[in-house]
Amino acid sequence: MATLVIVRHGQSQANLDNIFTGWTDVPLTAHGLKQGVAVGHLLANKQINFADVHTSLMKRAIITANVILEQIKQDYLPIHKTWRLNERHYGALSGQNKEAVRQRYGTAQWKKWRRGFTDVPPALTTRQHDRRYDHLGVKVPLSESLQMTQRRLLPYWEDAIAPRLLDGKNQLVVAHGSSLRALIKYLDQIDDDQIDQVEVPNGEPIIYRFDAHLNVIDKQVLAKEEH
Repeated sequence: MATLVIVRHGQSQANLDNIFTGWTDVPLTAHGLKQGVAVGHLLANKQINFADVHTSLMKRAIITANVILEQIKQDYLPIHKTWRLNERHYGALSGQNKEAVRQRYGTAQWKKWRRGFTDVPPALTTRQHDRRYDHLGVKVPLSESLQMTQRRLLPYWEDAIAPRLLDGKNQLVVAHGSSLRALIKYLDQIDDDQIDQVEVPNGEPIIYRFDAHLNVIDKQVLAKEEH
């Protein structure tokens, strides 16, 4: 029986400022670092031995992963970094205050962009360049819906994570609110019109346990009150 733990990174500066972030590489706050430590304590109590760690190419996720590994004394583990676990790209909303966007476009549209599955935020007119993606041949998106995020995430799940779980190797994924919502939708088989009810808080581990055929047999959210 293999175990998967997924964790959203600790609080970022953009989270604190209530800003749409997307692929912008923002730092963790001091509180975000503490959340990473707290996650490590929670997982240390569970005594899960991981074989691999997977994270995005964004420093808020990478640093959170490193902090967690230090706390559980598994710093030696390989960390696999992939753009496929990046946060969804919020397009022209990136860098804008969420409340200001809500007031400008209305609550209904704001909710669709934030939590809907198929709605695509306004696109950038010019594609951003980031050298970290050059060698991958990946073009930075102009905007992404959650559905688009799921489409680019699932190949990584199928090629890099699922096979290791099938081999009985426990896996840790440290990523982002939207990319993890996309994965949860897939694992929990959530309908398109129900995914807007799913929220993934910063620094709150979710533990999945699977049978030999990778069917979910147990799911547990480690509440912050436990530490």
